[in-house]
Amino acid sequence: MTEVDHDRPVAWQAQSLLLSYPDERVIDNAGLVRTIAERLPETYGAGLIAFLTYLSTTPPAAVAAEYVATFDHRKRFSPYLTYFAYGDTRKRGMALLRFKHAYQSAGMRLDDGELPDHIAVVLEFAASGNSETGLRLLCEHRAGLELMRRGLQEHSSPWAPVLDSVSATLPALGKRDRKAMLALAEAGPPEEEVGLAPFAPPEYMPARGVRR
Repeated sequence: MTEVDHDRPVAWQAQSLLLSYPDERVIDNAGLVRTIAERLPETYGAGLIAFLTYLSTTPPAAVAAEYVATFDHRKRFSPYLTYFAYGDTRKRGMALLRFKHAYQSAGMRLDDGELPDHIAVVLEFAASGNSETGLRLLCEHRAGLELMRRGLQEHSSPWAPVLDSVSATLPALGKRDRKAMLALAEAGPPEEEVGLAPFAPPEYMPARGVRR
């Protein structure tokens, strides 16, 4: 196993924490995450350190308010990966079900009300001994991830460097993903197809909210 392969799950675990709602758990573990980030390859660790510097120099209430304003109030920065491919359509329910099946097969259980496609959840899953499946899930939604990363960069968001770190752990962006990203940027996620029956039970349909 190469050094990069060994470090990637460690980076995913740190990214998962920093992309979660910045509660006391995040604040309390910031020092440990910085120590870990400083030992990672620069392509993985630099973005994490940049965010941790912001975290350490900004009042917790301000960080929390910025998180909500960024990820809860702007659809372009939705932390729910299936939103980019399926919007709020019924087809998204089947996509969410696929995530849940992957987690259940690996013995991972989600907290009540926690959607399986939240980027922090996917990264935590990938870091917890499920690298191959986690990487596949991330790559399947690469276009949306990349669109979110570039949008955060344009808005000088403190979370942009964390997305840079995530992107560094993934394969280079291919032509198909670039094309899909450009299409998303131009047209946005699909809208509901009127008249179609749900593709999955109601409990798997998306609900608004932020992972906390």
